[in-house]
Amino acid sequence: MSRPKVFRPDPNDTTRPKRGLTEDDLASRETVFRDDLLSGQRILITGGGSGMGKAAAFLAVRLGASVAICGRDEEKLKTTQAAIYEATGTEILTQSTNIRDPEAVEELIATVHDRLGGLDTLVNNAGGQFPQDAIDFTRKGWLAVIDTNLNGTWWMMQEAAKRWRTDGTPGNIINIVANVERGMPQAAHTCAARAGVIYLSKTLATEWAPLNVRVNCIGPGVIETEGFVMYPEEALKRFHQANPMKQRGNAWDVAEAITYLASPAGRFINGDLIIIDGGQAQWGVVWPAGMPDYFNEGGAA
Repeated sequence: MSRPKVFRPDPNDTTRPKRGLTEDDLASRETVFRDDLLSGQRILITGGGSGMGKAAAFLAVRLGASVAICGRDEEKLKTTQAAIYEATGTEILTQSTNIRDPEAVEELIATVHDRLGGLDTLVNNAGGQFPQDAIDFTRKGWLAVIDTNLNGTWWMMQEAAKRWRTDGTPGNIINIVANVERGMPQAAHTCAARAGVIYLSKTLATEWAPLNVRVNCIGPGVIETEGFVMYPEEALKRFHQANPMKQRGNAWDVAEAITYLASPAGRFINGDLIIIDGGQAQWGVVWPAGMPDYFNEGGAA
């Protein structure tokens, strides 16, 4: 059987179509929520410079929240900051941060508390992976994904909770993961990390309840963002076939779910995993590096 190799996109390739919602879309897209729903809330979004994190930041600001975003790419953060200011007249806080570094995370949380006057909701959206057969992972590649998606998320959760405990204030954590119940072929590294975050979250939802800290997860399926550049075109052609709706979601679908959990409507939701995948969990497999010939025998979808 043929085995797909890891796909490495050419950063100079301008022929591939741009993916995801534009900044104009994020600034004007209709929402089911009232304009002042998040007024007075202070929200920190990791990985807020692009994709789902960027959409969540736009929506939170539009609904009245004070927002901070972080990520490793300062240029993306500044671009998002400028776009949100242009669209809403609201300045957001940005800080370049590597969430793998617990000291950098401690500094970030301190800055958010200092600049925003506290923190109400932490959205752990930052993460990264690459499509490849697990047998071909390098040690460095495996460790990089685990360190970001599991350890980095943990450092953020722990530091936020420590501050909430010290201040005696309630907190809300929303972790963006994936539905890994059926596994994730060609993404075993992130499957392992995301499973860790899901069950860590369920554990902490109980352990931190006395602190009045809620912990929940959102599991997106195929969500079209600019991050699609990492996938080969032959894989992208069948992504929508991995769910019975035969559609791709978009970043706004996830942003509105984040808003729901951050709003008063989510006050009694704790330790849960909300799936946004068009039914993919009971339907199909994405195969982000391209479906192996073995599974195509007999015309399988």
